[in-house]
Amino acid sequence: MHTAVALALLAGGILLLIFGVSAAQSFSADMARFFTGSPTDKAIWMLIGGVVLSIVGVVGLLRR
Repeated sequence: MHTAVALALLAGGILLLIFGVSAAQSFSADMARFFTGSPTDKAIWMLIGGVVLSIVGVVGLLRR
């Protein structure tokens, strides 16, 4: 059961990373970057969430 939760967290983290990269390279992010110099908040939060969930998932898999 513990392994299934860790795998689900890892998969969710990878999906958030994929969506975050996609959002960071979108047209609206390009416009936001043009005017503000940084990507949109949504893209940043998805990337941060993806990294955190991936790390928690990997740690959960490596832990016995």
